[in-house]
Amino acid sequence: MSVERWRPFSGSPVRWEGLSDIEHEMNRLFESFLGRPATMTTGDRLWVPLVDMYETKDDVHIAFEVPGVREKEVSVSITGDLLTVKGERKWDSEQKEDSYHRLERVYGKFERSVALPVPVQADKVKATYRDGVLDIRLPKAEEVKPKEIKIDIL
Repeated sequence: MSVERWRPFSGSPVRWEGLSDIEHEMNRLFESFLGRPATMTTGDRLWVPLVDMYETKDDVHIAFEVPGVREKEVSVSITGDLLTVKGERKWDSEQKEDSYHRLERVYGKFERSVALPVPVQADKVKATYRDGVLDIRLPKAEEVKPKEIKIDIL
């Protein structure tokens, strides 16, 4: 986006390119307001995978959207009640000679941490990767699972 500044006493308008930083910051604010992770930080462009999380009787399921990332480039760790996924989407260096008209996908390292809603058994976590989605199944800790109590009728 460029803005042409009007000068009444000069022959032609002057293009002002200083708004690109403001435009990026406004987009970041709107994205965070709408619930999307922020994509800009301290001038470096980052990308953050989107996450779906749901809970069943026995497990917590988390799906990270990481298209274009090889499974070798992803690591998963649990510290207390925080699950962290780190990785990198690498730029294909063979494409340097091409002339791009648009480059919207973000490349580079990412890190996303998600607070777990309940305690889990960290030693029994299972992660699978398919079609750009990292699915993580976290079994709940035994003390959190609901237990049925039989009521005796007298």
